[in-house]
Amino acid sequence: MKRKLQILLMVFVFVGSPGFSIVNNHYGLKVIHVSAENRVLNKAYKKPKNIIFLIGDGMGIGQMEIARLFEYGKEGRLFMQTLPHLGLVQTYSANNFVTDSAAGATALATGHKTNNGMIGVTPDGKEAKSILDLFKEHGKKVGVISTNTVTDATPAAFTASVNNRWSGQAEIARQQLENQIDVILGGGASMFKPENQNGIDLIDQFKQKGYTYVTDRGQLQNVKGEKILGLFHPSYMTFKQDRDELRSNEPDLKLMAQKAIETLSIGNKGFFVMIEGARIDHAAHSADIPGIWKEMMEFDQTVEYAVKWAEKQGDTLVVVAADHETMGISAPEPLNVEAYKKIKVSPEYMAAQLVYDQGSQQYTIESIRDVFYRFAGISLSDSEAQKLNTRLKSNSGKVYASKQTAWEIGSLIAEYMNAGILDRKVRAQSPTGGHTANMIPIFSFGQEPNGLKE
Repeated sequence: MKRKLQILLMVFVFVGSPGFSIVNNHYGLKVIHVSAENRVLNKAYKKPKNIIFLIGDGMGIGQMEIARLFEYGKEGRLFMQTLPHLGLVQTYSANNFVTDSAAGATALATGHKTNNGMIGVTPDGKEAKSILDLFKEHGKKVGVISTNTVTDATPAAFTASVNNRWSGQAEIARQQLENQIDVILGGGASMFKPENQNGIDLIDQFKQKGYTYVTDRGQLQNVKGEKILGLFHPSYMTFKQDRDELRSNEPDLKLMAQKAIETLSIGNKGFFVMIEGARIDHAAHSADIPGIWKEMMEFDQTVEYAVKWAEKQGDTLVVVAADHETMGISAPEPLNVEAYKKIKVSPEYMAAQLVYDQGSQQYTIESIRDVFYRFAGISLSDSEAQKLNTRLKSNSGKVYASKQTAWEIGSLIAEYMNAGILDRKVRAQSPTGGHTANMIPIFSFGQEPNGLKE
């Protein structure tokens, strides 16, 4: 069992001398390792007692570059770029050269490749234990955090095993209770409610098992106890830029990480926590360049908190990675950075402001023009506004759901701003909604990943 845990940790990160090495193994990931400059190179570390694993969903090099340029300018760098070890990861799934989040997260959580859409199981449907399971078996504490729903692909792969990520979400919530995950923080409260649980109030069952249930930032800040269930939105949590605009009472990713680490540290038994910046991926799907910037910065600030905490402890490994890249993001020379910076809300927020006309069964031209001008500073002609309406209709003639509406709004803005991003037609043909096979970064800080500290 301990050997399996060691292998999983080595899948995450390969710590060695400067230069390049290529590692390929049947446990799920191919990592090309490149050592970066030594920020704080390891001071005679022992084996790690704690592991903090941060995942930027959909985070590729392009997403990092957008955040760096927008936040710091051409000579700046993100905090994660200062970490002492850097690698590049190839992300193909068992049945496709482009992975979805389910297969990608399963590889990270269990060390096994699986088919797209499958969670915590091998392609033949056999349960694959996650590193979180192994920590639990060793008497350690465990937690998952996500700005998505806590039953979505990434947190699910660490906490449950189902054959279908979509139809299995109610079962994932039940398994999270059965598996006694010590800290669960994120969105997705609706999946725990009686209407999705055959009349059973799963939140009440968590409370009966000793969990403290919290629903907003203030409650999370003040919560005590060793088991926490925090569900801060019925669905996925609000985008960072929209939280600022709406003055939302949802916690940010850094606060959730702080509270999780504080709680899991009680008793000093050692812990594993997975922290997902999920909406980097959602912003990229929507061709939302300012959204990528804001979500990436929130994620990077959380990485900084985790690394500085680990630096003080001296017994913790921090790994920063992604599950795949989304939408082929890049920073081309014509990109209008300053104009993009003026956009303060997401395409998702803009979509909610459109006015739907039942008679014509489309959005009014006036509302489209108003939304683009008010929130993006773009003046559309009537014909340009109608082009959006045309794009928003499915093959059946019905208007797309709000998610796809946001995608089309973001793509149209990207055309005006000269963004480097997949064409909307390519996204429409992609079962993953625009994932790519582009390699993704992996970073580490702290103790060498050679197993648990006994």
